[in-house]
Amino acid sequence: MRIGILTGGGDCPGLNAVIRAVVRKGVTRYGYAILGIKNGWLGLIEGKIVPLNLDSISGILPRGGTILGTSRTNPFKVENGVGGIFAQLSRFEIDALIAVGGEDTLGVAEKLHQQGVKIVGVPKTIDNDLSCTDYTFGFDTAVSVVTEALDRLHTTAEAHHRVMVAEVMGRHAGWIAIEGGIAGGADYIIIPEVPFDIQEVCDQIQKRRERGKEFSIIVVAEGARPNEKTHITQSEEKDSFGHVRLGGIGHFLGKEIENRTGLDTRVTILGHTQRGGSPTAFDRILATRYGIGAVDLVKEGKFGHMVSLQGNKIAAVPLAQAVAQLKTVDEDLYEIAKVFFG
Repeated sequence: MRIGILTGGGDCPGLNAVIRAVVRKGVTRYGYAILGIKNGWLGLIEGKIVPLNLDSISGILPRGGTILGTSRTNPFKVENGVGGIFAQLSRFEIDALIAVGGEDTLGVAEKLHQQGVKIVGVPKTIDNDLSCTDYTFGFDTAVSVVTEALDRLHTTAEAHHRVMVAEVMGRHAGWIAIEGGIAGGADYIIIPEVPFDIQEVCDQIQKRRERGKEFSIIVVAEGARPNEKTHITQSEEKDSFGHVRLGGIGHFLGKEIENRTGLDTRVTILGHTQRGGSPTAFDRILATRYGIGAVDLVKEGKFGHMVSLQGNKIAAVPLAQAVAQLKTVDEDLYEIAKVFFG
């Protein structure tokens, strides 16, 4: 059997661990030929496909990014994109696909499955917002990066008696903000799920000063928005999945805090540092388990499914169910965070 694997959407630590596991088990246990598809769905449309073997995956476990490259291409928005996919599957005699990605990539996978493509999914999103799985790989690494950054911001904030605003990733879900903020001892955490009141944030900062605490750390997810405003964006231009480029909420919030309180305020945008670098041990192991599970799904003929983490077990869930709605922050977890606000 000939299996194609692609990585789509934003990169994150752990993608290479998935590729490594798919190749290792597919080749050594099942005798499959594994083909790497360059640059996500775009590479499949264009036929940029290369063979992968044990030499190809040597040394890639600790590497960030993806050796296959990625893109945010939506084949259903590209002229003859779906037709090109079917043509290349036939040309390269690919029997089944493993698609590694988030809501958008796996949404495409589900549509292709409905059109007869034998495909399985692996959940990948830095935001941890895919349904039907407890965790997506890359998320733990991002939280670790945020936690370390907050630890560093604490010392300089304390030395200068400043308010520090850290903007982190999280378009629709605030998992990175909430877990990174709790782990890093943030004084206020702002997430997309809960529109915030700027004056309330300022009041909490002032209360902290009144108690003798002369610095504050505020964590805000990029998709967060004030009560009276829509999302803050860098550009209104949309990608092929209909997403605008978010960013700027940190600077907006920082300026408002400084204007309303008179306190010296600085903003740090962590941005793509959350995506880059080596994966944590947790992400390496989870990604490896997902890769192994994906090959097993192919072997079992469970197409149209995605591997997922349920407790400490790897389970299969329908792609349609996984992409039906986003997984947002648990209310109970947000209530825990609120205990430490101010």
